[in-house]
Amino acid sequence: MSPKRGVAELRRAEIVRATIRCLARDGYSGLTMKKVAREAKVSQGILHYYFTDKRAILVAALETVTADLDRRVAAAQSREGRDPRARLLALIGACLRLAVEERAFWIVFVEFWGEMMHDRRLREINAALYARMRRLIGAVVAQGVRSGAFRRTDILRAAAVILGLVDGVSLQLTFDPTAFRVAEATRFCGDAVMRYLAREAP
Repeated sequence: MSPKRGVAELRRAEIVRATIRCLARDGYSGLTMKKVAREAKVSQGILHYYFTDKRAILVAALETVTADLDRRVAAAQSREGRDPRARLLALIGACLRLAVEERAFWIVFVEFWGEMMHDRRLREINAALYARMRRLIGAVVAQGVRSGAFRRTDILRAAAVILGLVDGVSLQLTFDPTAFRVAEATRFCGDAVMRYLAREAP
């Protein structure tokens, strides 16, 4: 008999959070269903009710950390009204803070990327995720172009450049938190993006 819906959703979320902790501690190569079951305090039978194998649980972990990042970005942007510069800076700050405040989340991304190189289905999931992120960033850039705050540019290409910068600095913060403080990283990323999008002087 399957668990009630509310209980099932809660248990599944607990299993995914346990997976994130396991990935941060042991990496994907060290991840086993047995370890996840033990970390989540459930039987392996219950674990297999929710997830068929390691790949399925890795995808669920990626979806969870992505949804958490989405919530953080949306909350940060909602405080900035409709100003495109402020909304873009809020997005950058939220992404970089995640690398410091929830280091395990970025480790999930890294572990996923490692497996993605050898798995076509995971590459498709990653491609869809990045396409969505470029659209989200591009929507803010487009708003800035329409309002005259930013120069005219290829919207999705600009979004790819911004995403690449944020990814790269976030990885440095994850791998070496002593490299620079998150406030400093947010400031120089913001400065770089604003210079990149600045309108040319007449």
